[in-house]
Amino acid sequence: MEKYDVLVIGSGSGMIIAAKAVANGMRTALVESGPLGGTCLNRGCVPSKMLIYPADVLSTIREAEKLGINATVNSVDFKKIMENMQSLVTEDVERQNRAMATDQNIKWFKNVGEFVSDYTLKVGDNLVKADKIFIVSGARPDIPPIKGINNVNYLTSDTALQLKTQPKSMIIIGGGYIATEFSHFFSSIGTNVTIIQRNPRLLPDEEPEISHLLEEELARKMKIHTNYEAIEVKETNGVKTVVAKNRDNATLKEFSAETLLIAAGRIPNSDILKPEKTGVELDNRGYIKVNQYLETRKKNIWAFGDAIGKQMFKHVANYEGQIAWHNALHDHKVSVDYSAAPHAVFTHPQIASVGLKEAEAKQQGYKVLVGTAFHKDTAQGAAMGKPEGFVKIVLEQKTGKILGGHTIGPFASILIQEVVNAMACGDKTLMPIIRGMHIHPAMSEVVQNALVNLREA
Repeated sequence: MEKYDVLVIGSGSGMIIAAKAVANGMRTALVESGPLGGTCLNRGCVPSKMLIYPADVLSTIREAEKLGINATVNSVDFKKIMENMQSLVTEDVERQNRAMATDQNIKWFKNVGEFVSDYTLKVGDNLVKADKIFIVSGARPDIPPIKGINNVNYLTSDTALQLKTQPKSMIIIGGGYIATEFSHFFSSIGTNVTIIQRNPRLLPDEEPEISHLLEEELARKMKIHTNYEAIEVKETNGVKTVVAKNRDNATLKEFSAETLLIAAGRIPNSDILKPEKTGVELDNRGYIKVNQYLETRKKNIWAFGDAIGKQMFKHVANYEGQIAWHNALHDHKVSVDYSAAPHAVFTHPQIASVGLKEAEAKQQGYKVLVGTAFHKDTAQGAAMGKPEGFVKIVLEQKTGKILGGHTIGPFASILIQEVVNAMACGDKTLMPIIRGMHIHPAMSEVVQNALVNLREA
């Protein structure tokens, strides 16, 4: 039995805890079976954006004709794009490995951990115990129970990053963030992409008008079938066939392609970790239950990141890590606050969102004002050839407090930051955006314009 002050399970945002524990002179252990860096570095944010940026460049070139620029793409070097991505990830992982190897104040257990009793984890042949435990064990791709799925070679968001040759055609099962981002990449480089989405719309967690515009834009370069559920998959001579059923009228359609990518959500790794054996409670999906302080039901065990299934984004996990560490060390506890937690979807066009959607705000009893402005109506939008896109901001009518902001179009992941900052500071009202001087002409004017166009909703 090895005893530690702090045990961290997972090396993604869990490294925030490990670094702080070491800095405070605590005897620290890290359990991580895979490469250091967690999902974001190895299988998520970083590698996917290394693929998506070339896709954005290709889209810009192909849309340049409307600006009077006649440009063509002679070829796409798929191998080089993949190698650039993989080399960046490898370099970063190796850097972390070197840092870990030279740090005598932390012990890295390079194996899968499983709780066996109170505060005790079995890692390989080792039993590890700690006074304070932080579970940051992440999640992995969910594979739905589709008939025949175990007899077919398919990709996930993990294994797609290891492709050596570009698929000529691809079926993507799913219509969320991962599915739409991969569809943007593969269709942009010339793969014939078909999306099968069981929900009536893509990105169902976004504002309906954003989902609608995204589908319109993506449909220009791929086939999209919403409200269809994959019920069977089969493979013949390397060709994958998906049988899908319309969820309204039960009619069947068959789709065939060289490659099948499953992007139908994610599941937590609690079935491997078994935290219930140390008294940690799980919800009906297997995510770890925590209170507003990120405490589990078991004293001195905290959890955050994808393991709790709240908002599964790297920046949110980093924020949660800071909160969990504070609450582990101080009597004065701090609650998590997701009201100004943003996210972005790196499709083409980009999407970004923060806070409540219009319908959610009304359901919660707010009387709201809604302001909308279009990219093409700004001077910068005109210079860019009037791209499709808009900003929508939801306010509480009585106070002017910003409840949510949503945007689709160029620079969405940047434009949303102004709304996030206003929601996170001061009285959280529209006034900083209204009073702040916006550069003209710049696309940031579209955010201010949305607040000029307020109406009752």
